[in-house]
Amino acid sequence: MAPSLQATKVTADPDSGQADLTVARRVLNQAGDGLSMMADELGDEFVKCIELVSGLDGRLIVSGMGKSGHIGNKIAATLASTGTPAFFVHPGEASHGDLGMIADGDAVLALSNSGETPELSDLVSYTRRFGIPLIGMTGKRKSTLAEQSDIVLCLPNINEASPHGSPTTSTTLMITLGDALAVALLERRGFTADDYRLFHPGGKIGKSLFKVADLMHKDDEIPLTRPNSLMSDTILTMTEKTFGIAGVLDTAGKLAGIVTDGDLRRHMDGQLVDMSTSDVMTTNPKTVGPNMLAAEALRLMNEWKVTCLFVVEEGTPVGILRMHDILRAGVV
Repeated sequence: MAPSLQATKVTADPDSGQADLTVARRVLNQAGDGLSMMADELGDEFVKCIELVSGLDGRLIVSGMGKSGHIGNKIAATLASTGTPAFFVHPGEASHGDLGMIADGDAVLALSNSGETPELSDLVSYTRRFGIPLIGMTGKRKSTLAEQSDIVLCLPNINEASPHGSPTTSTTLMITLGDALAVALLERRGFTADDYRLFHPGGKIGKSLFKVADLMHKDDEIPLTRPNSLMSDTILTMTEKTFGIAGVLDTAGKLAGIVTDGDLRRHMDGQLVDMSTSDVMTTNPKTVGPNMLAAEALRLMNEWKVTCLFVVEEGTPVGILRMHDILRAGVV
């Protein structure tokens, strides 16, 4: 018989709750103290690490065992997504063939709080044998990993928050030091929002960095007409291109105005089809540039109460952007 599922009512015990909060605050404060100490102690070795990694012809291979391995995976992912080619290699897999992934021009970042992780020994030996630069991230300056490393990123001497020594404070420091590496490398390289979006096309951040040029319709899709064109021809252009709008070009090819569905409705009481486009068009239309973020264009569309905008460069139409295109791309 399947066990019955009953909702369990949880009530707060004031005494136990206060004890829980005390423990949580101790953990957080200890992590904060460790981060402050690490920031104060950061120095030449960190700079040497940035110099080395920023000048690599190859990749940064990150490795670690256990909790350090989980942190290493995250560090590698953050580095790779911010312009530093990197990937994680499990030390156990490295000993069974994955050392072949490491080539000339690469460097290794090995994580071990104790600096004595036996599973890293084959990886460390490989770097020493073939002259692969080794960066050690460890909590022990006097350890095998630190002694064998070309560069040592040493964590401050601080106890774990867990009373039994389980990795807590040390993993917080490692992951934050990895973030510091990634951001310092990002800024040194001049990694731009465009670069970031290239690596994050499917993510929310990537979508927020879409530019107008990425979403606009261009070339033959742009509905264009001339001031002296009859409105009968302009209406045909608007119908064919299906945007409900047409751009009106002057003799220099600049955007002199636009004709919208609203303009058509305002002139329905006359002989609209026989009128010149210049008599119907709206002059000085609202426009955006191709390098504007799509999110900003969406904000302007809402502010101006329009659903379609021409995209211009130095007055010349280069595209047309619809609100529908922005929303469909996931920009909000």
